[in-house]
Formats: sequence, structure tokens, C-alpha cells
Amino acid sequence: MRIVIAGGHGRIALRLERLLSHAGHEVAGIIRKPEQGNDLREAGAEPVVLDLESASVEMVAAVLQGADAAVFAAGAGPGSDAARKETVDRAAAVLFADAAERAGVRRYLVVSSMGADARHPGDQVFDAYLRAKGAADDDIRARTALDWTILRPGSLTDDAGTGLVRLEARTGRGPVPRDDVAAALAELLDTPATAGLTLELTAGSTPLSVAVKAVAGN
Repeated sequence: MRIVIAGGHGRIALRLERLLSHAGHEVAGIIRKPEQGNDLREAGAEPVVLDLESASVEMVAAVLQGADAAVFAAGAGPGSDAARKETVDRAAAVLFADAAERAGVRRYLVVSSMGADARHPGDQVFDAYLRAKGAADDDIRARTALDWTILRPGSLTDDAGTGLVRLEARTGRGPVPRDDVAAALAELLDTPATAGLTLELTAGSTPLSVAVKAVAGN
């Protein structure tokens, strides 16, 4: 498959790019800064420099042309203000989905967040983040032209992945290594029957492939 990842220099995205390229897929990662390109090349991905906060739908659709799947893994990141949660975590996800539709790319995966909710209360930046993520998820779930899957990980850690997870519509809060989030995304890409599902992910006791088959109904 050819897979295009928004937020290609993120810590989950770089792990996913390595997994997909090692599995023989063609991977492109969208980045904002040209100097990030070498990290993507080392991960086996083609870097594409494009700012999703200022790009048009047509520009993003051109990158997605011919792709088999799109993964939105971008985020404003820690230290960003509430305004950028809106422009990146919500608006860029919507733009990427619009572009996927325009390019005819049906498979669309979103890295969301546990607790994402467009109606989440509060005045802190993290509250704005959860609202932005929730609004983006709502937008994508309303689309019929995309075979979407939304993954909502728990608290992200840099611990080594174990391949043992809990993957369900509701898991309750808990930590999960970024390694296992990337592995879950790779497995979901290979499992079209997970389209239309919003899934939470934490560390657990079930082998990842078994957990994905279970939610896919296999």
C-alpha cells in the first residue's frame, strides 16, 4: 500500500513509518520543516514538506493522490496555545479528511486522544485540546466517503512496547507505550473491517493482533 501520514515527524508517526516501510509499504510523511526530512528518510518514509495550517485542500489532495490510506497523526504538541489546538488538532484533521475525499482515498485513520469530546468543559489549554480533538472526531465520523477508524490512546509513554494491549470501545484510563500505538495503527491499516469504529487503547494483557481481530468481529 501507499500510505500518507500527516504529522510525519511525530513520535508515533516515526515509529509507524518504520513499521510500515519494514513491512514493504510505500510511506510518505507530511512535515512542516525541511530539516525534519532526514529523520523520515531514516525511518523509510518519503518526506513531503507542507504546512497543514496554511495549505489548501487542493495542495493536500495532490500529496494524497494515488494513496491507499491516510493517517492523521499531527498535533500542535506540548507548549502550544489553545488557538493552535484549533488550527492543528481540529482544522488540519478536517482539511486532511477533505483532501482524502477529493483524492479518492477511502481508508482514513485518526490518532485522537482518550477523553476527546467537543463539549469538554474547562478553560485550560488541555481542555481546548480535548475539545478540538473531539470536534475533529465528530466531523470524521459523519463522513460516508471515508472508511475511518479513530484510535484514542491513553497516556502516552516512551516505554518499550510489549505488544500486549487493551483495545475496546471503552477501556478506562491507563498508560500505553507509543511503540504499541504505532503497532496498533499498522494492524488497523491491515484490517479494513475496523472501519467505522472509535477505539480506546491502553496497555493490557491481550496480544495486539488478537485484540484487533476481536474488535473487527473475527
